[in-house]
Amino acid sequence: MTGIVPYILFPGTAADALPFYQSIFGGDVELHTYAQFGRGDGPGDAIAHGTLSGVVAFGAADAAPDEDAVHMNGLFFSLLGAADPATLTRWFAGLADGGRVIDPLQERAWGAHDGTLVDRFGVRWLIGYED
Repeated sequence: MTGIVPYILFPGTAADALPFYQSIFGGDVELHTYAQFGRGDGPGDAIAHGTLSGVVAFGAADAAPDEDAVHMNGLFFSLLGAADPATLTRWFAGLADGGRVIDPLQERAWGAHDGTLVDRFGVRWLIGYED
């Protein structure tokens, strides 16, 4: 492991969320259900563990009944400089589809570009680059 790898608990939407992120970032998705893991603390078809691996990587699952699902306040997943400007612009647009743009991706007074949004699954993102 080279750094912090987020692990997101979704409110029953992990099976939709991970392929959505794969459509934006690329990479590989793996999904494993509660039934496959022999877990009885949630619906058998819920996702007990999933991963997106690639340039953007994280783990995810559907929250069990005694766990809180994602609710982000005071936190963004930052992709500042994580790719070239055209790719970051495309990622911003993809994540904004069905979500809510907080601050559009734009040039700032200091010369860098950045923007913030909340995607359709409630995950907050900060995306930007320097020319």
